[in-house]
Amino acid sequence: MQSEIDPWSGNQNIETDKLFSEFGIERFDDVIDQVKEPAYFFRRKIVVGHRDYKNITDAMAEKKPFNVMTGFMPSGHPHLGHLMVMKEVVWHIKQGGTGYISIADREAHAVRGISWDKCREFGKEYLNCLYALGFEGNTYYQSRNNKLKDLAFECATKINFSDLSAIYGFSQDTALAHAMSVATQVADILYPQTDAGPAPTIVPVGIDQDPHIRLTRDVAYKLRMFLVEEREGYISVRSKNAPSKAMDDVESAFSGCRRYEGHIDIKGASAEEVEAKVREIEIKNGGFGFIAPSSTYHTFLQGLQGGKMSSSIPDSLFRFDEPEKSVKKKVMASLTGGRMTLEEQKKLGGEPEKCSVYLLNLFHMSEKDDEVKEMYRACKAGELMCGTCKKETFERVKEFLSDFNEKMDETEHLIGE
Repeated sequence: MQSEIDPWSGNQNIETDKLFSEFGIERFDDVIDQVKEPAYFFRRKIVVGHRDYKNITDAMAEKKPFNVMTGFMPSGHPHLGHLMVMKEVVWHIKQGGTGYISIADREAHAVRGISWDKCREFGKEYLNCLYALGFEGNTYYQSRNNKLKDLAFECATKINFSDLSAIYGFSQDTALAHAMSVATQVADILYPQTDAGPAPTIVPVGIDQDPHIRLTRDVAYKLRMFLVEEREGYISVRSKNAPSKAMDDVESAFSGCRRYEGHIDIKGASAEEVEAKVREIEIKNGGFGFIAPSSTYHTFLQGLQGGKMSSSIPDSLFRFDEPEKSVKKKVMASLTGGRMTLEEQKKLGGEPEKCSVYLLNLFHMSEKDDEVKEMYRACKAGELMCGTCKKETFERVKEFLSDFNEKMDETEHLIGE
């Protein structure tokens, strides 16, 4: 029996190894060598898993079009826990990707009961943060994108309640609007390909969001008219739900092919060539020609008091607009990996891997690998004391927030209406 993951819960323990094994997520270590000048969140193993990321590394290496897409549910103010996804999106845009951001107000309204006005207000804050980090691209609110709504309806034709029950644990008590919001999220992920044509699409998410990726990849497959299979000595194009006119077009496109009742076999052409032509024919005949989306999965930054980082636990995080005095109090009161006494700390060394202060630097406050490595070494050696580390970390936090808020002021005009 498969494990259920609730992508709307902030209080679940996810066993990464089990999840990877059970659902076929691949280790990011397997593809990092294919990434030219990988970002620090790749190098430091903050991003731990992926699906089909090779499609993205190939696109980056060959300077071919690709998209980077993710969404934010505007159920509260943006905070430290949202920063990693934002950074991943901006990094992929700088590598040549076309950016797409969904403000998932339908989801927030259906799942959290957030008013539409509040969704709008919070959504602007998320967009402001993204623009401050250097985001360029397309943004929209789910409720105001009619093309997205039409696509969500089409996606819903390939989703049934047994799927939702198996993937999310939905029951007869689940609100219909919640199920509709899932179809909208599937449409979000596929939307870039309807906006600018089929292309690889990377969706950076936390590990808890994998159910949405799995469902979307399944729906993308179900919406295809054809299946292209590489056989020994030939390529087989098999009809899934293709109209006869589309089959005629495939036959016409490849001279010397052999047509059977439900498939066409082609010799003398590469799988890539056939796939591209079939996708073109599919779109010409009213289909979508979707390429299954790719994804990356990052680990979670623990809260400042240890455990989960959640907006329902104010001391576990800080907002970007939080007063300096409040931020300082939270950082200085953070749970560390230090020992019980100064003497023990010097003798045994600290445990940085358990320390919320060290992890804060690892995830966000220092992009210098040497600095983080030295912090780790000095802590383990009993040379760096917790009080000193907290003070140094707060100075980095203060500088980050000052620069970030300044950039937010400079980019606020980009939000628009």
